[in-house]
Order: sequence, then structure tokens, then C-alpha cells
Amino acid sequence: MTSELWPVPDVSAYLAGSWRVERTVRDLADDLTGTFTGTTRFTAADGAGLLHVESGTFEWRQVARPAERTLRYLPGEAPGTAVVHFADGRFFHGLDLRTGHHVADHPCAADLYRGEFEVRGPDRWRTVWRVRGPAKDLVLTTDYRRA
Repeated sequence: MTSELWPVPDVSAYLAGSWRVERTVRDLADDLTGTFTGTTRFTAADGAGLLHVESGTFEWRQVARPAERTLRYLPGEAPGTAVVHFADGRFFHGLDLRTGHHVADHPCAADLYRGEFEVRGPDRWRTVWRVRGPAKDLVLTTDYRRA
């Protein structure tokens, strides 16, 4: 992605709290662009780790609708790492932010989701997911700023 990286020695401590979210969804095959704006809250999960709850408005093809998702960040083997699961418990991807940068792959049926994570400071981070498959050609860019 770009510029200076911010190493994260403890993922849970860094992510905890509320973040403003701005996401651009580009469909490269159909030359369409959508946006998501909202918030993400990382709160202590029952048992261990963090619960990631995102909610806001997704605008696609000039139609705005509410959108939300929930993920669970479990502690990884080291404090700067985590294991991310979907709300239903399925594995999503690993995460290692000790250098401030991480690339994760998530195969989903015939599609491959490749996420690049960059921490840009104490209150800013970004993800870029590139999704490729027989029916998908997407780039999802999300900027997070501490609320």
C-alpha cells in the first residue's frame, strides 16, 4: 500500500475501542463503485479476544441500505497477532501487525480474498481486500480512524 508503518506490539490493546469507517467497493468487471460509512467497535468478547461489530450504511447503485457484520479476534501466538473468525465461528484469516503490515489470504469457494493490512499510526489503519474469482473482480479499501 504505502508510506510509514506503525508496528503494533499488542493487537487487542491497539484495536480496542471505537473507529470511524469509510470503505470504497470497486467492481472492476462492471466499472461500479459503492461506499460504506459507519463505525466499528472492538469490545471484550466473552471468554477471550475482541468482538468486532461494524454497522453503517452501504450505498450501491445509488441505493443506500443499512449494513453490519460481526467478527471475532482471538489472541494469536504472540501479542502482536490475532486469529480472526466470522461470527459463526468459521476461520477467516490470521493477522500479524508486529511490523505494521500484514497480508492474509482467504479462499472462499472459487474466489480468493487477499487482504493487505497497514497500520499508519496510533489512530489510523487501512485494509485493502482484492477479491478475484469466476464471478468477482473487486477491490475493497477501508480506512479506520479512531473515534
